Amino acid sequence: MKILFHAVAALLATAALAPCAASAQSDHAAMHNAAEAAPAAALTDGEVRGIDAATGRITLRHGDIANLGMPAMTMVFRATDAALLQGLRVGDQVRFAADRQGGQLVVTQIRKAAP
Repeated sequence: MKILFHAVAALLATAALAPCAASAQSDHAAMHNAAEAAPAAALTDGEVRGIDAATGRITLRHGDIANLGMPAMTMVFRATDAALLQGLRVGDQVRFAADRQGGQLVVTQIRKAAP
């Protein structure tokens, strides 16, 4: 009798928690989908003023960077991947995205601007 009582109690507890688990999975899926759908950082216009491929740094004269709340200026950024700098030359007009990672300002994507 005691075993039957525990089995029924466990069954009822499982049935009661199932909707919570389903809801949690549903909420997690919704957050994941929202994160995927979130737009990437807007691209900013800039001009390459210097490149240091050895350290993965690029100097850009740029317009306002909205996601960083940064006004137009010239500054040095670190590239998240040195390969991003390949094919760029001083004087190139570019479109790029920047972010703050580990306390540093980094370029996360960059490409030559269409003429």
